Amino acid sequence: MTEHGVRLGTVQETLLIPLYGRAVESRKKDAALRDARAEEIVASIDYDFARFDNGPSLIGTVLRTSLFDRWVADFLAEHPGGTVIEIGTGLNTRYERVATGRARWFDLDLPDVIDLRRTFFTDTARRTMIAASVTDEAWADSIAAQSDGPCFLAAEAVLPFLSEADVRRVVDLFADRFPGALLALDTAGPGIIATQDQHDALSKVDAKMQWSCADPAELTDWRPGTRLLASHTLTSLPTTMYEELPAAYQEMLSGLKTQRLPQVEEYRINLLRLP
Repeated sequence: MTEHGVRLGTVQETLLIPLYGRAVESRKKDAALRDARAEEIVASIDYDFARFDNGPSLIGTVLRTSLFDRWVADFLAEHPGGTVIEIGTGLNTRYERVATGRARWFDLDLPDVIDLRRTFFTDTARRTMIAASVTDEAWADSIAAQSDGPCFLAAEAVLPFLSEADVRRVVDLFADRFPGALLALDTAGPGIIATQDQHDALSKVDAKMQWSCADPAELTDWRPGTRLLASHTLTSLPTTMYEELPAAYQEMLSGLKTQRLPQVEEYRINLLRLP
């Protein structure tokens, strides 16, 4: 138990991997992302985070989060009074990094995760935590009733852990309740699903990915009118983002690109426009 007295309990450990990745990155002299809040939270949780040290996936989570941040920031620049919904928010701190103060923000996750999250965050007039499964319809009805402007749904490191049937149901729910919304999500190919027991971080937690997606373009067939606006691997990040990364990261990613490793090339970060 740390001096702050926060114990993990039964909350899924997977939410700690990106949190720790941001905290580690934030402490670097030349960082791709700064997140002082993540550093504070890591210091407050009684957990052996060192088990994730020296794994390349920590850097991967930082790069993924940075791209999500950019997409949300671009949305808010165009729609400052819009609505942002963090699906499976975990201990994410995107609000602290990109919120403008005018948007309506909802943080959605399972009840045990929200219980932990309330240790570090409180609801405000602009920001609300919701304890529910993403597959439930009630949360979507509630948010849809409270927001009537453009909407951005950020589902970072969430949907691959659901079955394909549930992912299809969730995408339908998003499209029904938030027509025209932007949806950011990550997808994992069959090789990644098959070898996750050898993954440097996921092999150390109980949760397992279920949904295999070989080609994110397939999602446009699920719901007529859906458009795939962007799809990136970690070795094909947007040019402007890549150019702003520390030199060491640019060199690392250039090296990975020549290797064309399945565990890198089959993992994609995507942006959809729902019909």
